[in-house]
Amino acid sequence: MAEEKPLDFTREITSRLGGETITHCYQCGTCASTCPVARITERYNPRQLIRLALLGQRDEVLKGDTIWLCASCYNCQERCPQKVEVADVIYALRNMAIQEGNIPAIYMEFASGLMGEGRLAPISKFLEKKRAEYGLPPLKPANIEALRKILAATGFDKIMFKKEGACP
Repeated sequence: MAEEKPLDFTREITSRLGGETITHCYQCGTCASTCPVARITERYNPRQLIRLALLGQRDEVLKGDTIWLCASCYNCQERCPQKVEVADVIYALRNMAIQEGNIPAIYMEFASGLMGEGRLAPISKFLEKKRAEYGLPPLKPANIEALRKILAATGFDKIMFKKEGACP
C-alpha cells in the first residue's frame, strides 16, 4: 500500500461535508482562545487538531480521542477571522473516524442502546416511578422498527456491526 501524503488527507477532509474550509486556517489560535473545553483541559485544542490534520497525521487525528472532546458550542467558528468552520470540520473528522470504526466506547454503548431499545440509555423501573412522582407522563415505547429502518438507510447499522466484528 502506498504511503499517504499530507495533502491526501487534507483533500479527503475538504471533500467531506463540513470539511471544506480547513485549508483556510492560518493557525492564529482564535479558536483555541475562545474554546471552553480548551480552557479546562490541555487534551483539546482546536488549533492543534487542525494543524495535525493539515500535516496529514491521519492516525493521530482519527484514532485519538481529541475529536470527541469538542463541545460543539461553535464559539470557534463564530470568531474565526478566516471563516474556518471549525466545529463542522470536527464533525467531518468524526464522521471519517466512525466510518473507519474508530468510535469511543461510550458512543458504542449509546448506539447499542438506540438499536436495541430505541433509547440511548435504558429507562429503569426506578426512573419510571420517579417520573410518576414528579407528575410526568409515562414514556411511550420507542418505535424500534422505524428507528432500525432509519439507521439501516444511513448505513449506521453496518458501521456498528463492523466495529463489533460481526456481520449484519
